[in-house]
Amino acid sequence: MKVYDAASIRNVALVGHTGSGKTQLTSAILSDAGMINRFGKVDEGTTVTDFDEEEIARKHTLSAGLAYAEWNRQKLNLIDTPGMGNFLAESRASLRVVDAALAVVDAVGGVMVQTEKVWETAEEFGLPRLVVLNRLDRERASLERSLASLRQLCNRAVIPIQLPIGEEKRFRGVVDLISKKAFIFQTDESGTFSEGAVPGDMTAAVEAAREALIEMVAENDEKLMEKFFEAGTLTDDELVSGLRGATLAGKLFPAVCTSALLNIGVPQLLDAIVAYLPSPADRPFRGIDKSGAEIPLPADEKNATAAFVWKTIADPFAGRISLFRVVSGAVKADSTVHNRTKDVPERLGHLMLLQGKTQANVPEIKAGDLGAVAKLKDTLTNDVIGDKADAVTFPPIRFPEPVLSYAIEPKSRGDEDKISTSMHRLEEEDPSIRYSRDPQTKELLLSGQGQLHIEVTVAKLKRRFGVDVNLKPPRIPYRETIRASTEAHGRHKKQTGGHGQFGDCKIKVEPLSRGTEFEFVDDIFGGSIPRQFVPAIEKGIQDARTRGYLAGYPMVDFRVTVFDGSYHDVDSNELSFKLAGSLAFKDAMTRARPTILEPIMNVEVYAPSDFAGDLMGDLNGRRGRIAGMDTRGAMTIIKAQVPMAEMLTYEQHLTSATGGRGTYHMEYSHYDEVPSHLQTKIIAAAKADRAGVEVEEV
Repeated sequence: MKVYDAASIRNVALVGHTGSGKTQLTSAILSDAGMINRFGKVDEGTTVTDFDEEEIARKHTLSAGLAYAEWNRQKLNLIDTPGMGNFLAESRASLRVVDAALAVVDAVGGVMVQTEKVWETAEEFGLPRLVVLNRLDRERASLERSLASLRQLCNRAVIPIQLPIGEEKRFRGVVDLISKKAFIFQTDESGTFSEGAVPGDMTAAVEAAREALIEMVAENDEKLMEKFFEAGTLTDDELVSGLRGATLAGKLFPAVCTSALLNIGVPQLLDAIVAYLPSPADRPFRGIDKSGAEIPLPADEKNATAAFVWKTIADPFAGRISLFRVVSGAVKADSTVHNRTKDVPERLGHLMLLQGKTQANVPEIKAGDLGAVAKLKDTLTNDVIGDKADAVTFPPIRFPEPVLSYAIEPKSRGDEDKISTSMHRLEEEDPSIRYSRDPQTKELLLSGQGQLHIEVTVAKLKRRFGVDVNLKPPRIPYRETIRASTEAHGRHKKQTGGHGQFGDCKIKVEPLSRGTEFEFVDDIFGGSIPRQFVPAIEKGIQDARTRGYLAGYPMVDFRVTVFDGSYHDVDSNELSFKLAGSLAFKDAMTRARPTILEPIMNVEVYAPSDFAGDLMGDLNGRRGRIAGMDTRGAMTIIKAQVPMAEMLTYEQHLTSATGGRGTYHMEYSHYDEVPSHLQTKIIAAAKADRAGVEVEEV
């Protein structure tokens, strides 16, 4: 593979809703460009970019896959991204390092919820987009309906540059609106086509669509607008130039027509990628200088070398594989670079281009290109490697916070350490998962973007690292507190011959505001208790409050003041006063009106407005308090505060209620009192748990 300069490269991510045909389209592109010998199919598990066992089994992309093709003397770097909501972190990372996006839309269903989300991310990054209306060979496929849904997404800026020849099963080619040529494809999936005149029954439709295209292009360029008013039309060259300019500026989004499965329209799509989408030379990468200011960095191989690591693969055999974009300069094989993020040197071995799982070694990778390197010691996703003398870094990829957690435990004893090591490897690969230990319940928690995300992570643990685990819903980290002030007395006395044990203390307990945890006050005067024994009283109370009173949960948000007591010159010691403190705590709890607290979560639900009423009703039914509602286009954002205990199964409900079009995010807000009827169940469950009896989860 030759080394390309920045002006001859197109870095493109294929994004869209799951099932829109991104992976199949990638396969068709590679086939038509002569990069592969076999036209791989998703249903057969033979595509280049879906090579993971889980992807093949589920017939869905679960991780961003990198491939490349050569077309018209240009190198196309293609990133095939997942379309399921649980894996949109992969799409976000991919969009961060490309210069343009192919928004692949199913011509049957039109714009779906994940289309909207990746479109918003592309908008956030300022990426030019080419729309691919795919699956036009399917029953009920509709160009007009798909365009209408797209124009709802971005007003009227989506404009077709092709029309399909034939509908549904009769779809067999496309008409280019600029050249006014028809391309009729064979039905053998070879991508072979013949070029000819526009079919007679399409002449009027083609002329009308071409006129609309000319007007849209002219509207977005003052000089072309003047020319259009003077001549009433534009030349083909002016139309191409104006369309490219409007596309690069994000004013227009050209739309093309394909059937990836039948390999129809793909060569014309490739021509459009080269003609209308930017090269790295057209679009400087955003950098941050040493003062913290954002600066544009041209893709110039003569500048200082800087590369941004956008993805890490945890390969149990090859080790850590780092995928990067060379922003400036050139990265050379078998050289030493500096990790600017961690301020450590890194030794590079072989540099690779990735064609799915196939690796091709190259001597260098220049500015604007994408590549990979294995076995870097310290470098992870979001790190910057390059020349040590240069201080430029890049804004990190912001990954979404997890929304769902499960307790995780090994099926085999002794695998705890193996789980930890393996999970940290997977965290390096997927920053949108979390592996942690709950400090209160002591459970190991696996947190991710949803049920499927958790399941896939567990499957990776078993397949890659040989660790088999059980999942169960996490315990709710309840706490206990008091609602009333009281005084209490604790006395420990034991006489067994010789030195005995004696400790005696009086305390006052009083509630504090939420979040203050615990306060201990020494208010002893007159020597009723020697100073050296006061810390032992505190230790006894601390131990007792950690074990709780009602249901075994930590007692919080209260103050203890020790104000009196007595001691024995011979029998008093630290242990005696520790036990006295514990007894005083238990005595206080009989009158301090203890109660149970539960964690309350800030929840944001994002769903089509049609579902807003039902979703708010459901949140109310989960003991939630609606805090507000915002509208964004056809979508509604519902903000609420809901007990964590009511959110454990919310993902499944939201998916079912909205047909997969709703998502949510939640984070901890505060603790609040549990209703009394639920406290009774929690206390009963705790007693049964201590007795080893299975009870229904509260």
